[in-house]
Amino acid sequence: MYKWLLGVFIVVPVIELWGIYQMGSWIGGWNTFFILIAMGLAGAYLARAEGRRVWVEAQRQMQAGQIPGQTMLDGLCVLAGGLLLLMPGFLSDIAGITLLFPVTRVFYRQLMLQWLEKRMRNGNFKIGRF
Repeated sequence: MYKWLLGVFIVVPVIELWGIYQMGSWIGGWNTFFILIAMGLAGAYLARAEGRRVWVEAQRQMQAGQIPGQTMLDGLCVLAGGLLLLMPGFLSDIAGITLLFPVTRVFYRQLMLQWLEKRMRNGNFKIGRF
């Protein structure tokens, strides 16, 4: 597990820096800088709007006596998307945007449901203190 995390913390930033460097060589450093800033601002706005929408939907479901299971997964996707948009880089921005759009969020929600189901069937899913 720790080797996997170490790999992610080393490989992903290297790929992000390489992508920024390549984009800078194609369109120029300032243009790349402004695109990264614009993506961050647009992502922050979208994350705030989608977060609010998911929060209202979860409250509506709870008031109706329903368990907001899928809405909670949507909330996790919005949170992850917002965090990815805070990271500088084009790969993380693309992943963050796809996590924020409701149309593409369905794919991620399905992956999370499959992961949870697999962990529960194997008995590897535990809730408790760490």
